[in-house]
Amino acid sequence: MVDPASIAISVLSLAVSATTAWLTLFRRGTVKMTQPTVIYFGPEKPRAGDSGPWPKVYLRTLLFATSRRGRVIESMHVTLAHNETRQTFNIWVHGDENLVRGSGLFVGESGVAANHHFLAPRDGTAFQFSAGRYRLDVYARLLGDAAPTLLFSEQLEVSKEVAQALKGPATGVYFDWGPDSSQYLPHVDKRLPSPDPAELIEALGLAMRSSPPTETRLAPSEPPRPPS
Repeated sequence: MVDPASIAISVLSLAVSATTAWLTLFRRGTVKMTQPTVIYFGPEKPRAGDSGPWPKVYLRTLLFATSRRGRVIESMHVTLAHNETRQTFNIWVHGDENLVRGSGLFVGESGVAANHHFLAPRDGTAFQFSAGRYRLDVYARLLGDAAPTLLFSEQLEVSKEVAQALKGPATGVYFDWGPDSSQYLPHVDKRLPSPDPAELIEALGLAMRSSPPTETRLAPSEPPRPPS
């Protein structure tokens, strides 16, 4: 006679094995991001031949996969919605010391922490950071997915005083996360000179060879933090 307890143990073991295989081998999962500690609105230093500075959004975060097999990010972009205006910042560059044009980033379970720079396209250079409330949305297009995934969304306020200050040259606004107040705290800062543009252009050269030569002047640099 078959022992019912043995059958139950075998079925349970099979269920545990199947669940483990699903979680480790077959489940695709998705990509998520931690809350950025800092967000920046402001200009990117114009290169020679540009008519003016390029609008830019910068943030630092950790991207991580919810499955052990990881996921591949094909591209990332952010959108800013303000009143009836919606601007997409689709030129994505990431890295710490070495900046690269974003494309084909593998994100594992342990995550990838980096600075992310998003510039408006050439037809978006007229965009200005005026006073009011903004909704910042961060999207990633994952390999194999039909639509972009919304990773992060936040409401940010630009006061009239901050908007007036942003009209000055090389001036941006930083939103630092305040853990006690549980909100982003803005402060204005004038940017210091960018790192050597030649190094940044070289870093983006391979990714932008198919673009017109003027596009290679768009490589951004990390906004320096104000002295503590």
